[in-house]
Amino acid sequence: MEAITSYITDLGAAVALPFIIFIFALLLGQKAGDAVRAGLLIGIGFVGINLVIGLLGESVGPAATAMAENFGIDLTIVDVGWPASAAIAFGTQVGALAIPVGLAVNVVMLALGLTRTLDIDLWNYWHIAFSGALVAVVTGSLPLGVAAAALHMVILLAMADWSQPLIEDYYGFDNISLPHGTSAPYALFAIPLNAAFERIPGLRDWKADPDTIQERFGVLGESTVLGAVLGLIIGLLGYGFDDPRADSIAILGLAVNLAAAMYLLPKMVAVLMEALIPISEGAQEVVRRRFPGRNVYIGLDSAIAIGSPAVIAVSLLLVPITLLLAVIVPGNRVLPLVDLATIPFIVCIMVPIFKGNLIRSLIGGTIAMAATLLIATAMAPMVTDVAASVGFEAATDAAQISSLVDGGNPLSGLIVWLGRMEWVGIGILAVVSIAFAYLIKARVTSKREFAEATPEAN
Repeated sequence: MEAITSYITDLGAAVALPFIIFIFALLLGQKAGDAVRAGLLIGIGFVGINLVIGLLGESVGPAATAMAENFGIDLTIVDVGWPASAAIAFGTQVGALAIPVGLAVNVVMLALGLTRTLDIDLWNYWHIAFSGALVAVVTGSLPLGVAAAALHMVILLAMADWSQPLIEDYYGFDNISLPHGTSAPYALFAIPLNAAFERIPGLRDWKADPDTIQERFGVLGESTVLGAVLGLIIGLLGYGFDDPRADSIAILGLAVNLAAAMYLLPKMVAVLMEALIPISEGAQEVVRRRFPGRNVYIGLDSAIAIGSPAVIAVSLLLVPITLLLAVIVPGNRVLPLVDLATIPFIVCIMVPIFKGNLIRSLIGGTIAMAATLLIATAMAPMVTDVAASVGFEAATDAAQISSLVDGGNPLSGLIVWLGRMEWVGIGILAVVSIAFAYLIKARVTSKREFAEATPEAN
């Protein structure tokens, strides 16, 4: 089993997911040719998204480093980023069991009616492996780590069910949910904040979604132009203008690269959706035939949501804000670096909750990033220990390591905090997670019954 898990994780999402989609399409009764095409389009979409995210990282990274130097940021915990975190997680004993444990939890919850999400994004099971590995290290118990990973999966599936109507309404993804370990937990910040914003007169009535901005500002409000402007701002903050020739080249290059990212990400998401829509429709047809009255969501990587102009714009604005927060937030010792390029994954479920309002999303994102830095600081000793146990090279240095994804994730932090209390804490987590799943089930069911009884409510 460890060898199979290792092989799947080594393939990566862009290669593993096409195989999974191909097999899934065949099981749904689709023709072999259509199944091959769907799988390849999924792979192409993920390759394209990864290339654009890589472009963001390569462009923003040097500017962020320069900003850190300009701001005099000298912090002792290094953000090694999600690729290192995923490799560390899957390299542990819990990581070897993460995929079979996650699948088992998913199947049981589907059978019991506690979730509507079938999470086929196996590669991203590293999120539950990460929290489970940390619990295993702090307690010295593999069973506790596996239990923590399993309960993490329960919560993610419930949160995916809860957020699915928002995802469908805002992004237009029918019967697709996002049980993504990075994205889903940040709804915990967005929900109460949006409720608070609704009670603030000026903020409550201020429309600031991308369409409204484009209507008001014309070409200056277009997503590509906005990306270029943000590139100029970040470039000036990072590089300055001491050397007009060299700095202008770097700044203008960053502006064009961010404009390109704003344009290309939605295109890559469109490629993904071209493959996923027929798969989702086929799954619903099978479910309707075999389980009348039931509806199943296809759980996917939140990469499909990061092409939204609002998500990208807020994410880019949060880059300099996060660096500033690293300096001014009391208690923070994390230097944000690698995961600055993954901020879109952090905010992509927050934005729909804020209905695409850029002002609300930026305020909410700022609060979330401040909390993320503090959680990442608290998790750093455990992350460093786990990394050292699997031979991660950076962990052999004197400095500690952490990451914004998932070292600063609020749900991972909560699970590890409870896990430190060993079986008592895991017992509390089990009660809370199962109760939460039942609550979401009841909420989703009642909403569906209301909609069926009153079609005009749709």
